Amino acid sequence: MQPKTVLITGSSSGIGRATADAFLDEGWEVYATARNPADVETLGERGCSIATLDVTEDDDVERVVDRILDEQGRIDCLVNNAGYAQFGPIEDVPADAVHRQFDVNVYGPHRLTRAVLPHMRRRREGTIVNVSSVAGRLAFPGGGVYCGSKFALEAMTDALRAEVDEYGVDAVLIEPGPVETAFTDRAADELEGVERSGAYESFYEVFEDTQAIGGGGPGAVPPERVAEDIVDAASSTKPASRVPVGTLARVSVLGRFVPDAARDRLFSLLDRLR
Repeated sequence: MQPKTVLITGSSSGIGRATADAFLDEGWEVYATARNPADVETLGERGCSIATLDVTEDDDVERVVDRILDEQGRIDCLVNNAGYAQFGPIEDVPADAVHRQFDVNVYGPHRLTRAVLPHMRRRREGTIVNVSSVAGRLAFPGGGVYCGSKFALEAMTDALRAEVDEYGVDAVLIEPGPVETAFTDRAADELEGVERSGAYESFYEVFEDTQAIGGGGPGAVPPERVAEDIVDAASSTKPASRVPVGTLARVSVLGRFVPDAARDRLFSLLDRLR
């Protein structure tokens, strides 16, 4: 019996790498991709098929999807994991940085989804797993651009889920809270590109003082824990539409139901107590 096939973006580290390992352990044919193929060489040694894939490049997307269909004849699951966080107050983040954020976090999953859906519809089966975040349900000061990209991904996935249901295709959102990855380091790098107005220094101090937003702080879960839920979603005949990962994620999504005025006061209080 032919094994199922999964395509994973952003496999160089963290959640993506752990997900590739988890699918391998379950006997799937795994295509692990990254912008730099050297970053996934060890996954190739583990048994993955590896490929260069920049989710912002249409040619890359088409090439990789065509290769998988030529070699395997099927794509059972797409895991849209590639992404990063552009932090900074809205006023300070230049428009080109906003565009880059959405190009990777929103347009990238859209490109991949459009590429695999015709095949999944013909086979009348398949699962698209979009790795979102608790930030896709609850925005916070200094994270408007990143949260906006995840809010957009969640909205697109909700629409997609209803659109493809009649074709036997599932669309699932994975919503981690803090995860023990290098995510925070990348976010710190992106802060260097903002145009500081001088009006929001307290927010920058928060990002410099804590790793809780990206990972590594109290309540953070290992990437293997997220990978477990991704594999479960891909393997389920009726997966949940949303899967918050970790206790902090499950608690934080409830903040969406708190009145806006109360939530704003809480953010203000936390800033004064910092």
